[in-house]
Amino acid sequence: MSHYNFKKITVVPTAKDFVDIVLSRTQRKTPTVIHKNYKISRIRHFYMRKVKYTQQNFHDKLTQILDDFPKLEDIHPFYADLMNVLYDKDHFKLALGQINTARHLIDNVAKDYVRLLKYGDSLYRCKQLKTAALGRMCTVMKRQGQSLSYLEQVRQHLSRLPSIDPNTRTLLICGFPNVGKSSFINKMTRADVEVQPYAFTTKSLYVGHMDYRYLRWQVVDTPGILDHTLEERNTIEMQAITALAHLRAAVLYIMDVSEQCGYTLEQQVELFENIKPLFANKPLLVCVNKIDVTRLNELTEDRQALFKKFEEDEIPVYEMSTLTEEGLSHVKTEACDRLLAQRVEVKLKGKKVNDVLNRLHLALPAKRDEKERTPFIPESVLKKRQRGAAAKSTRKLERDLEVELGDDYYLDLNKHYDLANPDEKYDVIPEVWEGHNIADFIDPDIMKKLEELEKEEELREKAGFYESDDSEEDDDMKQLRCTARKIREKRILKVMESREKRKVETPRLPRTAKKVRAGKMETEMAELGVTVDTADTETHVGRARSKSASRRTTLKRKYDDTSMVASATRSRSASRATSRDKSGLRDETMVKKGRKLAKISQRGANRDARKGEADRRILDSKPKHLFAGKRKQGKTDRR
Repeated sequence: MSHYNFKKITVVPTAKDFVDIVLSRTQRKTPTVIHKNYKISRIRHFYMRKVKYTQQNFHDKLTQILDDFPKLEDIHPFYADLMNVLYDKDHFKLALGQINTARHLIDNVAKDYVRLLKYGDSLYRCKQLKTAALGRMCTVMKRQGQSLSYLEQVRQHLSRLPSIDPNTRTLLICGFPNVGKSSFINKMTRADVEVQPYAFTTKSLYVGHMDYRYLRWQVVDTPGILDHTLEERNTIEMQAITALAHLRAAVLYIMDVSEQCGYTLEQQVELFENIKPLFANKPLLVCVNKIDVTRLNELTEDRQALFKKFEEDEIPVYEMSTLTEEGLSHVKTEACDRLLAQRVEVKLKGKKVNDVLNRLHLALPAKRDEKERTPFIPESVLKKRQRGAAAKSTRKLERDLEVELGDDYYLDLNKHYDLANPDEKYDVIPEVWEGHNIADFIDPDIMKKLEELEKEEELREKAGFYESDDSEEDDDMKQLRCTARKIREKRILKVMESREKRKVETPRLPRTAKKVRAGKMETEMAELGVTVDTADTETHVGRARSKSASRRTTLKRKYDDTSMVASATRSRSASRATSRDKSGLRDETMVKKGRKLAKISQRGANRDARKGEADRRILDSKPKHLFAGKRKQGKTDRR
């Protein structure tokens, strides 16, 4: 298995959720009604079915968890060591082992209690055995709370790991922190790794993909490595060590020649020597980064001698800059070519090549005589070949012209135009835009007019036309300009603050919402016969909103015939009326309206009473058999 997809692992619930899910499913998927008058065999089967169904649910879910998580012995050593670094393989195996033990315990509990249920002599005894069986299963699961929570954390982290194929074509980037590894992978691939000017920005493995020679390549960015012993390395550094140890890749060891990373060249060379055993049997390139700051030829002789050791060991050294992108394509080409050559060489040395060659058979015609049979070529084909060779010798190709002319060569496509009039080959092709020829809008004297304008500008400058008045502004004008600038800045700050508050605190109405205006509301309420005082508009708006649509419809219907009276009363009392909130007393208009409302409500109550009595008469007149019959009893007796 070369490709691993850890995102398909099922979510691991907590112990409490596990128990709730299984018991709820048992209650929904099995029968729930049983009576003591049933045969004892039916009662036994009823409770045995519940125990078996619960045990099967636990068994299936635990089996799915065990099957989804990878087995460290079955996966690639790269992923096995990476999981050991990230999660501790002993803890991981222990958690899976406890889940497996819980599955066997639940199976044994169900088996024991099903055997006891076969000899249950009453409904009560069978029910107690079922309760005990489900209780023991739930107790076993609750004891696995820590293992389940640990496996859920492992699942979440595994799903966030990059999908690395250990057997495909890979470029592996390593080196000290902050030397430009993440910048290199961002330039070479479509990855977007965070780049910051401090160490250990990259805390895990990142993967980017690129194309070279119509092949798919993956580029792995590793966290920075410090120069100390293996026992002292932390989890972040061990991820890079694991990738270097197990991935069959071309290794790019990046060095910062400008020493802006905080480590000297001597320290970087020493780290290279310490981890050199990890580079065995892998194409290796030393990439000197940040040459836009310092180049190799600008270093002192002592430091240049450090790089001569690489040449003695036949390790190529390449200069590059991830900022200006100088040398990046050359490094990419060299690394990919070296890795391809090594992969082909390994495949040729393997046994698969011999197996394929043994299956190939080249069929040859049987030799009837010793004479060699030359191929027969028709004369027409030979003549055509001769004509083509003669034409080729007389006609020069574009490649021949390019070699002959050198820098003076330019590609002339117009000479190949097949036109009726050969003199028109080099005519200017008209450019048409929106149905008009652009040449019609070009002034042929534009350059002459431009020169005249420039001369006119020079004369104006010499005459002092553009010279500003040297008189200084008075203090009042300076103070006025300063005040205006402060006002503008303050206004901009207020606008920004209001926008922020609007985003966070206050909800905004949609554009389709209708705004309630005081004048419109007063008109609508007047049509309904309700007086609205302009001083208390807000109070009446709140009351009007609380009324239901049916109440407003009723008021409108009841006051159609009294609208003229209400409007006259409102016009007479408008001058002397005082709002109830201000005066604390009811005026005459409010008293009259209260009486009218009381009469209307009494009239409606009388009508409803008459209608109810009519309905009772209709019911009494119907035959009694329509209301007779067997009532269906609900299933309320749950077991």
